[in-house]
Amino acid sequence: MERSSSLTAPAEWRRSWRVALAASLGYSIAVLHIYGLGPFFQPLEQEFGWSRAFISAGLTIAGLSGAVFSVPIGMFIDRLGPRPIGLIGVVLMTSAFALFGTATGGSANWILLWAFLSFANLWAQTTVWVAAVAGHFERSRGLALAITFSGASLTATLLPAVATQLIGAYGWRAAFPMLGGLWLVIVLPIVFLFFRSARLVPAEQPQASSGPAPVLPGLSAAEGLCTFAFYKLFLASGLFTFTAVAIVVHIVPLLRDSGADAAGAAYIAGLVGIFSIIGRLGTGFLLDRLSSHLVGALVFTLPIIACALLFFDGSNPASQAIATSIFGLTLGAEIDVIGYLTSRHFGLRHFGMFFGAMVGGLAVGSAFGPLAAGAVFDSYGSYAPFLILTMVLMAISSLALATLGRPRFGIDPHESQL
Repeated sequence: MERSSSLTAPAEWRRSWRVALAASLGYSIAVLHIYGLGPFFQPLEQEFGWSRAFISAGLTIAGLSGAVFSVPIGMFIDRLGPRPIGLIGVVLMTSAFALFGTATGGSANWILLWAFLSFANLWAQTTVWVAAVAGHFERSRGLALAITFSGASLTATLLPAVATQLIGAYGWRAAFPMLGGLWLVIVLPIVFLFFRSARLVPAEQPQASSGPAPVLPGLSAAEGLCTFAFYKLFLASGLFTFTAVAIVVHIVPLLRDSGADAAGAAYIAGLVGIFSIIGRLGTGFLLDRLSSHLVGALVFTLPIIACALLFFDGSNPASQAIATSIFGLTLGAEIDVIGYLTSRHFGLRHFGMFFGAMVGGLAVGSAFGPLAAGAVFDSYGSYAPFLILTMVLMAISSLALATLGRPRFGIDPHESQL
């Protein structure tokens, strides 16, 4: 069984709340390209005549890069610790996003810009921030992860509206570096001051200077790969980002195609961020108290409701707002669920590697989902077929989580109470 912390949940927060805050802001820059691309679709279409599939293709490059290198980066984190990697990631990601303002309209230039962002994103991927937080928190790990992932909610809330205003006032070329610079100035000092790797023992009980370092509990790589839980989590991760993330990337053009103006679409899209905070905190609270795999299965069914609203009543502003809010609730929970379940089913001994694999699954989905959604629109002039596909795939991912079974490590309280 996983080593149980000698600290209470309030004591964990008194000791390590700064780490959770810094990790949250650090994670906010990891998703700049996901939540920031939507407002730029129409300006890029008008300037260069690009299709939505081609604009989205950059996310395929980033996603595939993450899928290939997520496990090596996770192993790198296990060896060096997350702090130096996170600091590099903050600088690289904000710089890469700013460089999109130099796009020339050439296909090779656009691909190279995304290749650099893909490299930068490896240093800021989810595993960096989760690895530190998971080691600092045991009793309140679900809520701590929820706080960490709320950084993405901050980006999702602010970026569409801020980007739309900057594009309107200064043009899309200036908007990219202004957004990158803004995030760099806010995030880098906090991460530098407060982001620290996890201690292996509580601060009140410092480890002796001699003797072997404590070994964290958990499965070996071979043991983990022999479990059905590994493949179910990987499947659920990939299917989620293929569908839900694709919808969110295209939510601004989807809403505009349904009749919303630029400002209205941007503000409705901002609901993703607002409700993702609620989803993250609510899910974190439930994961610490109820059956974690069933909480996850329930969360993964929510996009089915959102897609049904957009499919049957997509031109209604109320339906648009409700559906976008539901997507926010789910996007506020999916990483929390995957990170929490990974730590409980595989332990912390090789957490960087196992969670890196799950991030790889998320990356595979995000690599092809936005591209597929753009290609569907280019072919049919509508996102409706992709909405149907999303409903089917999310049902499969929910079933995969529902059948995970009891965790091997740590505490999954009130297992029978969901």
